[in-house]
Amino acid sequence: MTSEESSEIVVGLDIGTTKVTAVVGEVDSKGITILGVGTAACRGLRKGVVSNIEWTTRSIAEAVESAQTMAGVEIRTVYAGVSGSHIRCQISDGVAAIGSREVGSDDVQRVLEGARAIPIDADRQILHVLPHEFIVDNQDGIRDPIGMNGVRLGARVNLITAATSPVQNVVRCAERCGLTVADVVLEPLASAEAVLSDDEKEIGVAVIDIGGGTTDMLLYIDGGIAHVGVIPVGGNNVTADIAAGLRTPMLEAERIKRSDGCALGRKVADDEEIEVPGVGGHAARKASRRLLSDIIEPRIEEIFAVIRSRIEDTGMLEQLSAGAVLTGGAVLMDGMTELAEEILGMPVRMGVPVGLHGFAKLCSGPQYATGVGLVQYAASALADARGMRRHRIHVPEAAIEVVPVSEMKPRSQGARLVSWLKDAF
Repeated sequence: MTSEESSEIVVGLDIGTTKVTAVVGEVDSKGITILGVGTAACRGLRKGVVSNIEWTTRSIAEAVESAQTMAGVEIRTVYAGVSGSHIRCQISDGVAAIGSREVGSDDVQRVLEGARAIPIDADRQILHVLPHEFIVDNQDGIRDPIGMNGVRLGARVNLITAATSPVQNVVRCAERCGLTVADVVLEPLASAEAVLSDDEKEIGVAVIDIGGGTTDMLLYIDGGIAHVGVIPVGGNNVTADIAAGLRTPMLEAERIKRSDGCALGRKVADDEEIEVPGVGGHAARKASRRLLSDIIEPRIEEIFAVIRSRIEDTGMLEQLSAGAVLTGGAVLMDGMTELAEEILGMPVRMGVPVGLHGFAKLCSGPQYATGVGLVQYAASALADARGMRRHRIHVPEAAIEVVPVSEMKPRSQGARLVSWLKDAF
């Protein structure tokens, strides 16, 4: 980057079923520095899709206000995440003639445009064109064809499509808060950006993002995305099971799940007890923590069983040598990784964002993987717009509002700290 582009502000907006998270990052030649994080409870989504514009708009406004107060900047442009069972993934091929010369970046763009030129339903749109491999003449398995000589360039890509209406509703909610959406990004793709290493992508890995309303799955094989899937079940289903099984309100069921929940019953001692608030004026009572685990474990087991079945259907189970990486707020429950290893039959680890500076500890948990990943995706998109070679969808310069740090509206360091402490406590 030149001196004029030495640092830029990017914002990731993770609009989830249970919460909205805004992450503010400063991008420079040294990497990404987290300046602020804001979260707000959200009731305006159902299974990852906006169901109430007004409630969602309020949650976005609250999260963004909190993030910009901590960061000491004014947020005007965001990269928004999108998920839901309407997401689809399909393979497409593109071919372009290059005429016995070196492959250039324009040739790559032409072949990717050719790959996306397929008929899709009128109510759907293409979110991402993700190259899996390039082919120069008869040589396949090429990651970066630029500079190679050949007559014909081909590409095999994964097209990620989404229903237009849910995407437009996400954009509308952000715009009602006075924000400009620079790009809409598939949430599991963003999560993968934050938690995976290049080695894991190379030897095969599954990213499993368990949120409140959906469970997203992304498979990497040979360094490229091979499959994307969304299951309309998540942490809220577990909460509903607890509320019904223990006869307690949903808010209390969520609190109990977070504080005392365990996904693996054998890790809970027989004499452990929890306090369960009553419904409709009934007094609180004691209950066995093992009973709570007996409610939770079957639902979590069901989620992982469906994931394994989906992976088996792709025929890629044996290619996931690095195993699976869990992200999302629901995976914080005790016993999740152990149960996942048993059901999936592969190594499993918890995925947390890494390689960050600044207030990195504030977004170090798996529940922040999507928000941080959106910031990292935005940083890559800006690098693309600056001419740096990354084979993603081309983001036109005009579509990105770059806000240099020098043009931010700063707050004093003391005021920023006081505001943040006031929000936190």
